[in-house]
Amino acid sequence: MNDTPPPSKTASRNRDAVPSDETRRHHRADLIRRAKLVRTHGWPPFRHSWSDRELAGVALVLDDNTIITEVAGTQSTALDTWATNLWGINAGNEDSSIGHPRTHGWFAAIRTAT
Repeated sequence: MNDTPPPSKTASRNRDAVPSDETRRHHRADLIRRAKLVRTHGWPPFRHSWSDRELAGVALVLDDNTIITEVAGTQSTALDTWATNLWGINAGNEDSSIGHPRTHGWFAAIRTAT
């Protein structure tokens, strides 16, 4: 007898879920706000109060490879995390597998806005 439960439909739906444009706008506004704070006050006030994902996102906006390396290891790893946050698991993984073009573009647009 197999005691392993079947995969949940919820888990399948979560993999297929795509964040909304509103969610991406929220992420964009949040990263712009945080980037301005770092430009004004430097990294130290925020290093231990923001998550690694938040730090990596701001570092991607500011093109700060030192912080990216410290919190994510590589730029690619930071972009992998943000790809799934921005596009969902399936589309994020697809973006990651081809070099993150959508995610790079999304961050490039933020850089030009800040």
